[in-house]
Amino acid sequence: MSRWSFVGRTDELDRLLSAVTSAEGRGLFYSGSAGIGKSRLLREGVAALPNDRYAIWSIAASATTASLPFGGLVQVLPAEQPQGLSPAGILRWALDVLQQQAAGRRIVLAIDDAHLLDQPSAALVHLVARADNATVIGTLRDGEQIPLPIRALWTDDLVDKAELSPMAPAETAGLLAEILGGPVDAGSADRLGRLSAGNPLLLRELVHAASGSEELTRTYGIWKWTGRFELAPNLTDLIDTRIGQLTPAVRAVVELVAFGEPLGLQLLNQAVDRQDVEIAEERGLITVIQHDRRTNVRLAHPLYGEIMRRRCPVSRTRRLQADLAELLERVGKRRRDDLLRVAVWRLDSGTAQDAALLLEAAGQAFSRYDVPLATRLARAALDAGGGFDAAELLATILMFADRPEEAIDVLDAVSPDPAERQRFARWLTVRGMVTYWGLSHESTVEEIAARAESLTDSADQARVRAFEAIMRLHRLDTVTALRLSQSVLDRPAASVAARELARSTVAYLQAAQGQLRSSGTAIAQVHSEAARWRADMPYLQLALELARGTRLTLAGDLAGIDAIVADEFADLAGAGDFRLGTGYLAILQAYAARLRGQSDAALRTSLGACAVLATSRVYAGLAQAERAQAAALRGDATQAAEAMAEADRTQAPGMAVLYPWLEQARGAALAAAGDLPGAVKQLTDLVDRLRTDGFAGHEVHVLYDLVRLDQAGAPVGPTCSDGSRRTVAQRLTELSERVDGDLPPLLARHARAAVSGSPTELFAVADAFAARELNVFAAEATAAVLHRLRRERPAAAGEARERLAALLNRCGLVHTPALRAGTPTLTDREWEVARLAAQGATSKAIAEKLYLSARTVENHLQRIYAKVGVTSRAELHAALRAIPGHEGGDAD
Repeated sequence: MSRWSFVGRTDELDRLLSAVTSAEGRGLFYSGSAGIGKSRLLREGVAALPNDRYAIWSIAASATTASLPFGGLVQVLPAEQPQGLSPAGILRWALDVLQQQAAGRRIVLAIDDAHLLDQPSAALVHLVARADNATVIGTLRDGEQIPLPIRALWTDDLVDKAELSPMAPAETAGLLAEILGGPVDAGSADRLGRLSAGNPLLLRELVHAASGSEELTRTYGIWKWTGRFELAPNLTDLIDTRIGQLTPAVRAVVELVAFGEPLGLQLLNQAVDRQDVEIAEERGLITVIQHDRRTNVRLAHPLYGEIMRRRCPVSRTRRLQADLAELLERVGKRRRDDLLRVAVWRLDSGTAQDAALLLEAAGQAFSRYDVPLATRLARAALDAGGGFDAAELLATILMFADRPEEAIDVLDAVSPDPAERQRFARWLTVRGMVTYWGLSHESTVEEIAARAESLTDSADQARVRAFEAIMRLHRLDTVTALRLSQSVLDRPAASVAARELARSTVAYLQAAQGQLRSSGTAIAQVHSEAARWRADMPYLQLALELARGTRLTLAGDLAGIDAIVADEFADLAGAGDFRLGTGYLAILQAYAARLRGQSDAALRTSLGACAVLATSRVYAGLAQAERAQAAALRGDATQAAEAMAEADRTQAPGMAVLYPWLEQARGAALAAAGDLPGAVKQLTDLVDRLRTDGFAGHEVHVLYDLVRLDQAGAPVGPTCSDGSRRTVAQRLTELSERVDGDLPPLLARHARAAVSGSPTELFAVADAFAARELNVFAAEATAAVLHRLRRERPAAAGEARERLAALLNRCGLVHTPALRAGTPTLTDREWEVARLAAQGATSKAIAEKLYLSARTVENHLQRIYAKVGVTSRAELHAALRAIPGHEGGDAD
C-alpha cells in the first residue's frame, strides 16, 4: 500500500486558508473526534501558505509538555528566557520574539491539539491572536477540557470555531483508492466507510487489518473486501480507549445492543435496568434514535459492535441472542422486520426449531436481496424439515450466489412426482433457471417446453411458459418468446409473478425494436405490481431492470439511468451482495458516464462491474463490452482489445440477445486501434443483422456510430428497386419516424448535417446534444464544424474552437476517431492544451501555461539525457541504479 494521501475536505481546507489569507479572515479552530483528520487538515493548510508572505509556526501540543510553563511553545521560543520578569513580562517578551522573527511578515500560529497547551502557552496564543498582524489556527479534540485562554478565542470573537464532520462516502472511497493504489468496489467502500463512520484513522486501521489477510482482493484492477477482518492490536486499542472500563451492568446494555441493534428502547428497558441504559448513553456508547413511531437504540459507533461481539464468549453470545428472541416474541412481532430478526437470533443461538419461521424469514431476506443471510436461513429451514418449499427457495438463492452445482443437488434431492402438478411446475422452472443461466445448458429450453405439455393446470402452465419465454428471448428466439409471453398475459389463471415476468419479456423486446413508449408502459405496470410478485419471485427484478435499462440506454435517458442506479433496489442489492443486480446497474452507470464524456468514471465503473460479475457469466460479457467502450473513448486501444477478448471468453451462449452491445463495442475497439475500415465493416454488418432481427432501437445507435466515423453518406442495407441503396443518413431519417423518442430525430439530423456540412446546423445539433448531457456527441459535432471552418474560412474558426474547448472542459480524457478526424489541422500543441483543459484547467490560458511548463521540463530533460548519454527516462533510471549505493529513486 502507498502512503496515505490527503483526499477530499476541499471546503474545509478552503475555509482554513481563507481564515488566514482573506481580508475578513480572523483565524479558525476545527474540533472533532480523535482520528477524524483534524491534524492532517491543519498540516495541509499550513503547507499551502507561502513562506515569503507569512511567518508560520506549527506547534503540536502534547500531554508530555502540558505541565511545563511554555512547554507547548518550546518549538518556537528561544531556549533561554530572560530572568526576573513577571508573568506578564514574559508574555510580552515572547510576543516580541515572535514579531522579530516574523521580520515584517504576517504571523500564522498553527496549534495542533490546542486543548493540551499549558496555561502560559495558551495565554501567549491568546495574546498573539489579538495582534493586528497575526492569525491563529488550530485543532481541538471533542470532549476534552480546554484552557480558558483558548476557549476565550472564539467567545471573544477573535477566531471562528467549526466542527469537522466525518468524511463523506465519496471522500472515503477516494481515500481508499489512494491508499490501495486503485479503485475500490462500491459495496466494499460503503461497508468500510460505514464501519469507520467516516473516520480516516479508523479507516486506515480497518484497511491494515483487512490487507493482512486474504479478505482484500483485486480483480480487473478493482479492490474488493469480503467484510471480514482480523482484530489487529492497533484497532482494538483504539476502540478500547473509546469504550473504556465498563461495569458488568453497563456492559450488559452494550452487549444487548451490539447483538440486537436497532433495538427498541422499550424492549431494552425490559431486559436491563433503565439507569444503566442512561449511563451507557451518557458515556457515548449508545445513541437513542427516533424512527417513525419507534424509539430505537444503536451503538454510537459501528466498530463498538464488532469489538463487543467478537470478544463476547460463545455461551454468553448464544444466551443473549436467545434472550432477545424471547423478548421480541413476548411483546409480539408487530413489524415485518421482527420476524426476520427473531429467526436470525434463533438460528444464531441454536434455538431454531420452527422450519416455517425460518422459511418465511429466508423469503424475506431474499426479497431484500440479502443473498448470504437468505442462504443461511433457507438451509436451516431445509435442515429443520422444511421439505420441498425450503429446497426450492435454497436452490434459487444458490443460483444467484453463483453456486449452481449445489443448487442442482438440492433440487434433485426433492424431485417431485409429475402427478404433484403445482409442485412439479415450480420444481421444473427453478431447475430450468439453474441449468439454463447457471450451467449454460441451452437444451433446457426444449426440455422445459416438452415437459410443460404434461401440465393440465392453466396457472402452472403459465408459470412454466413465462420462464420458457424469457429463456427463448435470451437465446434470440424472439418470435416464439413474444408468442409465449402474450399467451401468458392472456390467461386469467396466470399468477401475478408469471404475468409480470412475461410482461418484462415483452417490454425488453419492445425496447429493442424501438417501441420505447409501449416498453415504458409495460415496465411501469411490472413495477406497480412489485409488492404482489416480490415474495413469490424476487428475482423477477432482474428481468425488470434489464428491460428498463435497455429502454433507457436506447432512449439516451441519462437522468433515468441515474434514477434507477440510486433507487431502493440498488441499495438493497449492494448491501446484500446480490451481484447480478449490482453488476448490471454498474454497467448502466458506466454507460451514462461514457456518454457524458466522464471517461475516468466510465472506465472505473465498468471495471467494477467486471469485478463483481467475474464469477457469473450472465452479464460478464456485457460488462466487458462496456469496459471496451470506456477504454475506446479514452483512445486506449490495448485495453479495449483486451476487454473484447474477455467479452468473447465470458459471454454465455444463453445470453445471445445481448449481441448488439458486444458487436457495437467491437466496432469501437477496432476504431480505437486505428482500423477504421475494419470498424466500418463491423458496424455495417451489424446494421444488416439488426435490421434482419427487427431491432430498430439498436440499429439507430449503430448507424449513428457510422456517422461518427464520417460515414453519413455511405450506402447501407439492401438494394432498392431502382438499384440504389440508402445512405446511413437516409436510413437514420427513415428510422427516426418509426423509433420512439426525441433522440432518433436528433441523431438523424446530425447525419444529414454531416452530409451537407452546414456549420449552422452542426452547431445546432451540438447544442441539442449538450442540453441532453451527451457531451461526447456534442464535442464531435463541434469538431466537425471547426475542421470545415479552418479549411474554408479560417477567420471564422474562433467560435468553434471556443465551443469545443468548453465542451471538452465537461469531459475527462476523450480521444475518439471522430474528434481526431474532425480536427486534423489542430497542432499537437492545440490538442495538448485542449486535453489539459479537459482534465481540470479552468481556462484555456491556464492550459497554455501548463503546456508551456510541461514543454520546459521536457526541454530540460532532453539536455540532461544528452549530458548523461541516454535517450529516455527509463535509460536514466537504469544508469542511476548502476551507481553503487543509488537505487534510482531520485530520477523523477
